[in-house]
Amino acid sequence: MPGTDGKLRVAAIGDLHVMEDSIAPYRELFAEISNEADVLVLCGDLTNFGKTKEAEILAEDIRACAIPVIGVLGNHDYECGQPENVTAILQSVGMKVLDEQAVEIEGVGFAGVKGFMGGYGRGELAPFGEPIAKAFVQEALDEARKLENQLRTLRTERSVAVLHYSPITETIEGEPEAIFQYLGSQRLCDPIDRFEHVKAVVHGHAHHGTFEGKTPLGKPVYNVAQFVLKPLTGKPYAVIEV
Repeated sequence: MPGTDGKLRVAAIGDLHVMEDSIAPYRELFAEISNEADVLVLCGDLTNFGKTKEAEILAEDIRACAIPVIGVLGNHDYECGQPENVTAILQSVGMKVLDEQAVEIEGVGFAGVKGFMGGYGRGELAPFGEPIAKAFVQEALDEARKLENQLRTLRTERSVAVLHYSPITETIEGEPEAIFQYLGSQRLCDPIDRFEHVKAVVHGHAHHGTFEGKTPLGKPVYNVAQFVLKPLTGKPYAVIEV
């Protein structure tokens, strides 16, 4: 439940990479988070290869969580070509997997998509030339549009955008600049800055990135990939008050 100040404590972690030989990899952590936060947000790459067994192992650990769990899939969750199965397994234990529809928890809205690649600024890929290049850009546009549609439906005064790919370059700094275009898309930033009720953005994917940055209009963005957080705070998750 929200604290006496009315703020919701959101625990966020990305890039869990559960493997099929893992044994309760996050059960104790999720139990700990249940005492530290009001909501748990998972920012993609929940499994290592998108295998059914990996999703089932994570689902069992989610059962240990005493607070609502929401999140998005990441690129690794698509590797086996069955993201719908991964989603169904996680939803079967109560997790809300965001993609087409936003949710509201204790007066705070959550809208989320996986996002996609495409780059930033002058390095952003344009829909020009070969059909496959245009299809690539269309995927990025479609992900941004889904996020915008969800944010538009929310009637809350506060909301959180949940992503896997980054909408800005600040939180991927630390990664080789040559791969920035594969770590996210500036197109994701447009709907975030369009809606005033967005108070925070969380994402993963950039394992060697930077924890915190801001959108052009100053919205806080947090890279909650566990590989970024653990060296920084000693814990693989961040708690953000919204």
